[in-house]
Amino acid sequence: MDKLKALLKKYREPISYIFWGVLTTAISFITYSLFTLLFTAFLDTKAAVFISNALSWVSAVLFAFITNKLWVFNSKSFEKAVVLPEFLKFLSSRIATGVIEIAGLPLLISLGLDATIFGIEGLLAKIVINIIVIVLNYVFSKLIIFKK
Repeated sequence: MDKLKALLKKYREPISYIFWGVLTTAISFITYSLFTLLFTAFLDTKAAVFISNALSWVSAVLFAFITNKLWVFNSKSFEKAVVLPEFLKFLSSRIATGVIEIAGLPLLISLGLDATIFGIEGLLAKIVINIIVIVLNYVFSKLIIFKK
């Protein structure tokens, strides 16, 4: 039991990052679903999907910022001089990794990671690019945004 406690203490930060990341993903899907239900009532489907996706991304990024700040990297200050630079760096890094994901997926597919898994074309490339994005988000958060 002591070994388990020692491991949990040693790896608290990455374990916490994964935990809150899973919840962030859930927030993204839930808010997307709710916004889609709301907006399809009075907009055409394409517009509803676009707006819903944008709003779910904003919701997920805000949730991720707060949870990463408080419970992953233990940055407790909400003074404007601390939180504003953290937020701007966090937002910038998420936009950058979003661009990497958008550009990287077709690149990986063109490089041969075009395997169809469960009937979904390019799923292997999607998995690989998501792992890269998750690692980059963690590194940016640890070394640039919430550095001690």
